[in-house]
Amino acid sequence: MEKLKLQKIANEVRKDILTEVFHAKSGHPGGSLSVADILTCLYFEEMNVDPANPAKADRDRLVLSKGHATPALYAVLAERGFFPKEELTTLRALGSRLQGHPNMNDTPGVDMTSGSLGQGVSAAVGMALSAKLTGDPYRVYAVLGDGELEEGQVWEAMMLAGNKGLDNLVVVVDSNGIQLDGTVEEINSPQPIDEKMKAFHLHPIVVDGHDFEELHKAFEEAKTVKGCPTAVIAKTVKGKGVSFMENQVSWHGAAPNKEQYEKAMEELEKAGEALCQM
Repeated sequence: MEKLKLQKIANEVRKDILTEVFHAKSGHPGGSLSVADILTCLYFEEMNVDPANPAKADRDRLVLSKGHATPALYAVLAERGFFPKEELTTLRALGSRLQGHPNMNDTPGVDMTSGSLGQGVSAAVGMALSAKLTGDPYRVYAVLGDGELEEGQVWEAMMLAGNKGLDNLVVVVDSNGIQLDGTVEEINSPQPIDEKMKAFHLHPIVVDGHDFEELHKAFEEAKTVKGCPTAVIAKTVKGKGVSFMENQVSWHGAAPNKEQYEKAMEELEKAGEALCQM
C-alpha cells in the first residue's frame, strides 16, 4: 500500500481514538496516538489477517502488551473492517465489547487479553514458540511501551525468545519517552534499548515510528532475519497529531472535554485535507 494511503488511514485512526476517549470520558489518548502509525502499518500492510475470518488458523498474531492503548487497536480494527466503526463510541460502556483493555473473548481481531504491563510480551513469546513447535507459518508481533520495559518480566521473556531463536517474533517498542507520571528518562530509563535487545539475542532495528517507509522496511527486514527475534525500536511522539497533546505527560490518561475534543478534531481534519491535496 502506498505511503499516502497509509497516512490517510492513520489520520482517520487518530480521529477515531479521540472519539472513543471523548465519549467514554476516560482512557489513554497519548500512547494511543503515538502507536497509531505502527498499528496502521501492521494491519494494513504487513500482517496476514482477514476481517471476515478473525480466528483463521494461519493468521499473524498481534499482542498489544501496552494494553491501555487499546483505543488505537480498536480504531485500527474498525478501520480494517473487523467490526462497525459506530461501535467505537461505546468504549468502556457497560455491556460493550470494547472495554478499557483488550479482551480476546469479546472483540473480533483481538488475539490476546492484555493490560498488566510486562505480561503481554510473555504471551507473545508463547505464541511464537508454539508456532515453532507445530510448524505453523504465522508471525507474532508484540507491541510494548518504553515505560513498560521497566518491568522485569519483559526481560525474562526476551531472554527466552532469544535463547529459543524465535525468528517468527517481532517485538515493537513504542518509544515515546513518556509514561504515567513523567518521562521515562527521569523515572527509570531502559536506554540504550537497542543494545539491551542485542544483549538478549534479538536483532535490533531503530526507526522513526511515524515514517511508514521506515516501518515497512523494518518489518520486511525482520522477515529475513533467521535464528533470532527482531526488536523494532520505534521513536515516536506521545500524543502525535494533536498539537496540545504532543509530549505532554498530562495526556497519558486523561480524556478531552468538548472544547478540547473539537479543537483536536479540527486539527486532524485539516491534516486530512492537506493529505488529500498531495
